[in-house]
Amino acid sequence: MPTTKVDLSLKNELINLDKKHFIHPTSNMEQLQKEGPAFIFTEGDGIYLKDVEGRKLIDSLSSLWNVNIGHGREELAEVAKEQMMKLAFTSTFNNWSHEPAIRLASELAEWTPGDLNSTFFTSGGSESNDTAFKTVRHYWKVKGQPEKKKIISRKLSYHGVAMGATSATAIKQFNTFTTSIAPDFHYVDSTIESLKETIEKEGADTIAAFISEPVQGSGGVNLPPAGYFQEVRKICDENDIIFIADEVICGFGRTGKNFGIEHFGVLPDIITMAKGVTSGYAPLGGMILSEHIHKELIEKTEGNFWHGYTYSGHPTAAAVALKNLEIIKNEKLIEHVNVVGKHMLEGFEWIKEQNDNVDNVRGIGLLGAIGLERASDSAEPIGPKVVAAALERGLICRSVIYDGQDTLAFAPPFPITKEQMDDMIEIVNESIKAVK
Repeated sequence: MPTTKVDLSLKNELINLDKKHFIHPTSNMEQLQKEGPAFIFTEGDGIYLKDVEGRKLIDSLSSLWNVNIGHGREELAEVAKEQMMKLAFTSTFNNWSHEPAIRLASELAEWTPGDLNSTFFTSGGSESNDTAFKTVRHYWKVKGQPEKKKIISRKLSYHGVAMGATSATAIKQFNTFTTSIAPDFHYVDSTIESLKETIEKEGADTIAAFISEPVQGSGGVNLPPAGYFQEVRKICDENDIIFIADEVICGFGRTGKNFGIEHFGVLPDIITMAKGVTSGYAPLGGMILSEHIHKELIEKTEGNFWHGYTYSGHPTAAAVALKNLEIIKNEKLIEHVNVVGKHMLEGFEWIKEQNDNVDNVRGIGLLGAIGLERASDSAEPIGPKVVAAALERGLICRSVIYDGQDTLAFAPPFPITKEQMDDMIEIVNESIKAVK
């Protein structure tokens, strides 16, 4: 990206308009009014972003865990333009259809494990999880078990911010934003004992589904305990509970496999997805059903499937997704994720050796974290300070401080090179030392 001369009048105009008219998601409203937007981005190229001031920054989180193939891919712009000129939008209600959605649903069946091969499309992850919750409750209703309606999720899980998705998100800050979350949602610790106790307490005949991210993302990049999902699958089978894998972050290669759950040798009944399916170039998500659930719904649903969004199966978004998945396959980016992911984790281990306040490092594929040690339980977390120090050095990263954690989270774009990864590792190390 060429150097940009700062247009102060444009910058100030945008800041003032932003403060007056733009309500930002998951952001501090008071801080915006005092300081203006933290960034006003203007360009993206590969692993880099550039802002209105001309600063070039490494995007070490793929923005929101989603720009998997990197910024500035002209191929996606071209396919979007082509589709818009031909058929920008048409509804898929009332069994109307179009080629991009049909082709994408078919392609997704090639990506998913087992018999997960039928997709309901949404605009993003929150809608995907809300759709799954409504669908499993409808499934049990048409099977003559309407009392099976409770949803179990894991503490520190993040499943979105729509009403059902917020209710399944077991992070206090999101739950307490509203005065009342939806009923029939329950949270368990990441232990088999906790899951068993909750099922016994609530009654298996009242539980519709268990949902979990294969690796918790926004909750701190937390990998599951060894053997956890194998036991979960067994318990769900024994108690007639549907197992939903939330692959919104982990899907489409982020962990080094098509879907994160494949690392753990089990097959879920439903996969929810978004983010990486288009690498963020268009809003798109979905719920992917196993064949047996899809078949039951077809046979037992009388009349319409009364759920849908205006943009379910959006033609342009579907065309973008198809091109994105084609790029991931043709450029062998998942294989590359495994190579540079190993390099990233080795770099994190080196950082741990250099800094005695690094408690642990963890990762799988290009999804990783550095756990920082607080001086005491009451001490202020240092993660946000490290993030600020890294920003001064040209790196955008993220801290997670929910539930007493002090974690730095990373999920760089797939095409990152080893040399670029070394730059990222060096900046993180310098930033931790600067804060210390």
